Amino acid sequence: MTDAGWTGAAVAGVAAGYALVSRRLAGTPVSDALVFVAFGIAMGPVGLGLVSLTHDSGPLRTLAEAALTLVLFVDASTVRPAELRSEGTLAGRLLTVGLALTIGAGWLLARPLFPGLTLWECALVGAVLAPTDAALGKSAISDPRVPSLVRQTLNVESGLNDGLVLPFFVVFLAAIPGTSYAHEGMAETIWSALLLSPALGLAVGGVGGRLLKASFDHGWVARDWREIFVLAAAVGAYTLAAVTHGSGFIAAWVAGFAFSGVFRDRGRPAVEPADTTELAEDLGGLLAMLSLLFFGAVLLGPALQHLSWSVVGYALLSLTVIRMVPVALSLVGSHLKRPTVAYVGWFGPRGLASVVFGLLVAEEPIQGVGLISQVVAVTVGLSVLLHGASAALLAARYGRWYERAAADPEVGPGLRESAAMPVTPRRRRLGPLQQPEG
Repeated sequence: MTDAGWTGAAVAGVAAGYALVSRRLAGTPVSDALVFVAFGIAMGPVGLGLVSLTHDSGPLRTLAEAALTLVLFVDASTVRPAELRSEGTLAGRLLTVGLALTIGAGWLLARPLFPGLTLWECALVGAVLAPTDAALGKSAISDPRVPSLVRQTLNVESGLNDGLVLPFFVVFLAAIPGTSYAHEGMAETIWSALLLSPALGLAVGGVGGRLLKASFDHGWVARDWREIFVLAAAVGAYTLAAVTHGSGFIAAWVAGFAFSGVFRDRGRPAVEPADTTELAEDLGGLLAMLSLLFFGAVLLGPALQHLSWSVVGYALLSLTVIRMVPVALSLVGSHLKRPTVAYVGWFGPRGLASVVFGLLVAEEPIQGVGLISQVVAVTVGLSVLLHGASAALLAARYGRWYERAAADPEVGPGLRESAAMPVTPRRRRLGPLQQPEG
């Protein structure tokens, strides 16, 4: 059997093995991300040597890009306008002020810790590690003891901030000499990636949504094929942007918004966008776990062999100060209690988007690419460990605090966390989002 055959067999074995015990491990510190990353390290150069970035960079990049494309499209397509309006004072704060401050803090703190990196390389580190991934801390969002306002806010933030980070990522990459975007020039990059790509995504998502809606209204499309149509729309938006030298991720993200907007033009739709994206979401979730497995093999495993205090220190700062201080500042005046602000600040795990951005940077001829890849790898790896292990425990502890606060006759009536929230069927793989009782 060839090396590729052994790799395929090992990957299939890990996926099948976890599937058999997935329900038993749900809610424990042993998360799916932790399992896949750990087995990835074992399969990489520091273990069995079945996977390496040198020989497998092409397929790995394709896998990771496909995963992020589907996740971006699905997350955007399942956002409801009513959801954003009801949470705008919280999710909106995190996605604007909080996200900008997080990128800025990551940029500024990288300068003294990594003097070998240029100004724009430090900015790139800040952007790559800014997006969050709720899938790495499922219990923090799915636990019904946590008030729905908090769970929905974290869910919406993690679903949209990876798309909002993309323009920063593209611009910072274009500012670094020698990169693919730098060769295009800043003006061309802004045109192709930040203007043309969203336009293509808008066209593909809007036209695709109208075609699917018309076919559904006439009873022409079978249920299975309408979900395949969604896959084709996401891939089509990405591909059109890629062949025009733009950003396929931005196009896919915008296409998701345009697609869902068609179904909500007039009152309650006959079919919800979420009912057409189940296959894309499940496939995106599987590809995301496989991406984390290969991330452990080609990035994290080698990075662990050459650890330095500056890299570990920045990783810890990224998960704490760089995330939690901007969250606290963005929520000033929101009337949330300190335990809630701390809970929201802590559960900003780094995951798929950072992995994909890190893989893209690893292929660029950047002087500090080795150090950047190591920082990204260690930060994401530490996030998988700490956020996965703490999610269930802290969700239960915070849920008990909320129950006591809500029952307090002096505190309960004015508790911002108890605000009534419409529960929306987003990110089904994270578990049900239920209203707290009472």
